[in-house]
Amino acid sequence: MSITVFLADDHAVVRDGVKLLLETKQDIAVVGDADNGRVAVKHIEQLRPDIAILDIAMPEMNGIEATRHIREACPSVKVIILSMYSTSEHICRAFDAGAQGYVLKESAGDELIDAVRAVYAGRFYWSKKIPETVIKASGYHSKTRKTETPLMRLTPREREILQLVVEGSSSAKIGNILHLSPKTIETYRSRLMYKLCITDVPGLVKFAIQHGLTPLK
Repeated sequence: MSITVFLADDHAVVRDGVKLLLETKQDIAVVGDADNGRVAVKHIEQLRPDIAILDIAMPEMNGIEATRHIREACPSVKVIILSMYSTSEHICRAFDAGAQGYVLKESAGDELIDAVRAVYAGRFYWSKKIPETVIKASGYHSKTRKTETPLMRLTPREREILQLVVEGSSSAKIGNILHLSPKTIETYRSRLMYKLCITDVPGLVKFAIQHGLTPLK
């Protein structure tokens, strides 16, 4: 029986390349794809694939927040992050959200095949090009990690709204997406800006790009 995989990346050429790579293996079948995290979560909840491969920087909902949603709604679906980011912060956030694999785009290929098989078998996997010191710094296996990043000050809902704000969505539009009132969105927005000590939208945009919450256009 094939390992079923769902792909999410905002670049069609990446999705097509990964799909072509995976489908060269008889034991792997790609069952769907999406170009943003929110759509990916919706389809994954319906399809229930064995593995979800997610980019971090995607519009509407980044891969790490999507991972959190997927692991809560579909605990049987295992997540591999496929990303250009190799910092301990990104790896830490990915594993905290419930990812079981982390593969760098620059070293994808056979390594991604290895990751799919390893994670499907219940093991953790990370790219060989990620130094062991970075993995240890990320503390993916530690329940007692004390390092706090600015993003950890925000709730999942605040992070979700932060991404939508920096992508240019109005409070009314965000409210429609999240089924909340514009006034509630404004309250969340003021609260997250206070927590981050950021006073304007350009500052939020810079912060979001630095932390991989939204694609750099």
